[in-house]
Amino acid sequence: MSDAISFEEPWARTHQFDPPAIFDALREERPLAKMVYPDGHVGWIVSSYELVRKVLSDPRFSHSTEIGHFPVTHRGEVMPNHPKIPGMFIHMDPPDHTRYRRLLTAEFTARRSNLLTARAEEVAAEQIAVMRELGSPADLVKNYAKPLSLRVLSELVGLPYSEVDRYGHAPTLLHDSDGDPQQVAAAMGQAVAFFAEVVQRWRKEPEDDLISRLIAGGELTDEELCNMITLLLFAGYETTESALAVGVFALLHHTDQLAALRADPAKLDGAVEELLRYLSVNQYDTYRTALEDIELDGETVKKGDSVTVSLPAANRDPAKFKCPAALDIDRETSGHMAFGFGIHQCLGQNLARVELRAGFSTLLDAFPDLALAVDFEDVPLRLKGSVFAVKSLPVSW
Repeated sequence: MSDAISFEEPWARTHQFDPPAIFDALREERPLAKMVYPDGHVGWIVSSYELVRKVLSDPRFSHSTEIGHFPVTHRGEVMPNHPKIPGMFIHMDPPDHTRYRRLLTAEFTARRSNLLTARAEEVAAEQIAVMRELGSPADLVKNYAKPLSLRVLSELVGLPYSEVDRYGHAPTLLHDSDGDPQQVAAAMGQAVAFFAEVVQRWRKEPEDDLISRLIAGGELTDEELCNMITLLLFAGYETTESALAVGVFALLHHTDQLAALRADPAKLDGAVEELLRYLSVNQYDTYRTALEDIELDGETVKKGDSVTVSLPAANRDPAKFKCPAALDIDRETSGHMAFGFGIHQCLGQNLARVELRAGFSTLLDAFPDLALAVDFEDVPLRLKGSVFAVKSLPVSW
């Protein structure tokens, strides 16, 4: 395994819940392996827990869009370098990243997020009522996971859910590797125009929401505000929705773990963390660029080299997690990297946990005989793209 692997190899899932088998071989033989990027650049891919943490915490690795050889987009095109987008701090380095992120840190603390638990449970109960009205079977993705995660996030941010048709479908299209480019562009344009309209509304009549508080702070332009809203929606909605839907799919397949959770609801927090580790729906698009020559695992990563890190591979590293291929809601999961690591670690992870806890507990309480309405192999999966997901999840009760 001395030759560089193709960029496509690590993303070819062969099982509903497991990362590609190549990661097991790479992690054992060369956890820092050469990989050919779509533009022909020979960079690297990291598959061990230890090295993933090192790369993501090392300030000598940049996440700026102004440099680097980036992975393909969802349309299979090479992403060109481009200047920083005001407010889109996920692709910035300090001090710009620091300036933007600190404006949001207080909004997503564990304490602040936990205050939304009752509202998340209320929304979950309302979506259960929708499912009951539709009758069994129903699609858990369309009628539960999507609206639950989008409603809670929209209320926090300050996007009127009554107008969800103007922005709600854009994240799904963007994350779909088979999406039509023209449809994606049109949906994005519509969503961004709506965000600009909402900013103007709240400038005139502020509400008790994140957008209004950012406006009151006076540090952001309208362009920065719109881009920050876009980032929060596109990073926080589809990932949580997918983690909830795929998590239910995994529990319905691993019936022993589902039975253990039903028998002892106190296991819920542990179950959420284990499902996050086991599934790692943020499956790729986590990459950095070396700002200087860096010695790593006996190799020299040259200045300008791109390094992709695999969060799913890190979360399945037996050096960190015993029997990592097993779903075990009783295991010790501290340190898992489903939300990344370092300064770019997911800002909204506490909110995601609140939504997932509410989503799982409300669903399982409402439907004690919940089951798949199709064969396990017939659940349609979205295996490519930055977020691993089920396209639909027919369930019965």
